[in-house]
Amino acid sequence: MGKRFYKVVGGLTRMFSRKMKTEWEVPFEEGACIFVVNHAGAIGPFDMMTKFPLRDKCHPWINNGMLEKKEVPAYVRQDYWWKPGSFFEPVLNATVPYIASWIMPPILKSVDYIPVYHDQRIMLTMRQSVRTLQKDEYLLVFPEQPSGWLSHHEWINTSWLRLGELWYRASGKAMKLYPVHLDYKKHLFKVATPVWYDPSKRFADQEKELAEKLAKGLRGE
Repeated sequence: MGKRFYKVVGGLTRMFSRKMKTEWEVPFEEGACIFVVNHAGAIGPFDMMTKFPLRDKCHPWINNGMLEKKEVPAYVRQDYWWKPGSFFEPVLNATVPYIASWIMPPILKSVDYIPVYHDQRIMLTMRQSVRTLQKDEYLLVFPEQPSGWLSHHEWINTSWLRLGELWYRASGKAMKLYPVHLDYKKHLFKVATPVWYDPSKRFADQEKELAEKLAKGLRGE
């Protein structure tokens, strides 16, 4: 039922909403990889899963706080779903988080997602990610950190990049990361040249360089 719901919603979205083009800086090569995408609000992940041409093999990382009904209200309040200090903030704060707790989990669980935990269970996220990559399928990661309403920090979260070490141990291959910039002025998925995790280097020795290259691609530069 869940996957059927996702397919129906995706089909209707493609039929009745603005189409998105895809621009590859270099031709795409089949094989396990990670698409690292700017969030572009709530609509970014949704469009990647309904309009991106490789969507059928994509598995998004989704914060577990949005998958569990009891946890959704707290997550919504700290995730800048509305402008702080606005006239309607008290009403939004008292209603939207609870409405979201009924709507969001069943919608998100209809996707072939990977739950992201922020405690010791993070290894479950990593192992499931490796298993997905071993099937030559793709991960979607949205590493930007909100800095306020409709804004994000210039830097990106990087702890997830340790997946490169686990992937190399499991496959003997370097992890390939495609930065993707969602450009809503041009209605475009702009996919940059892939960035490679170097298994011959320690994570600490390449973390900054990887973050800078990915952040630049996320900004469409």
